[in-house]
Amino acid sequence: MRISARTQYALGAMLALAVADSPVHAERIAVTQDIPRRFCDNILLQLRRAGLIRSQRGPDGGYWLARPPGEIALADVIRVTEGAEQALRPFSPAAAPLAEIWDRLRSHEDTLLGEITLADVVAGSPLGSAGPAPARAPGSGGPPASGGPLGSDGLVGSGGPPGREVS
Repeated sequence: MRISARTQYALGAMLALAVADSPVHAERIAVTQDIPRRFCDNILLQLRRAGLIRSQRGPDGGYWLARPPGEIALADVIRVTEGAEQALRPFSPAAAPLAEIWDRLRSHEDTLLGEITLADVVAGSPLGSAGPAPARAPGSGGPPASGGPLGSDGLVGSGGPPGREVS
């Protein structure tokens, strides 16, 4: 499986938002995730249109996750940035059995990436080896108590800023 730079940047931006406890400006995401600013703006727009993040303009604005990190799978982000799976070109009769192998491989990738959430990655247990992600206070939108492997200023958030209803 190849992951494009766009997808890697989108996953980095989503993880940054998953650890944030308040809205994050695009400039901060671009700098902390080392994403070219224009590219970052385009990715954030794509993620917002897909309903994975929300935004508000202004000095108190920024971006945040539309749902808690535990409800957003890596596959959700990848589908937004990579689009629909491309059909494989027909195989020669001798190589036809490869089609089944590629289909099974793709199915396993989809299953695995659909099970791993942003919260799992933030908690440092993307394959579930360390159990569930650390709990957050209801509605806090803040990072797990442990701080996660991304560091204290890593950037990642939940459904929105506390006490603010924005669509």
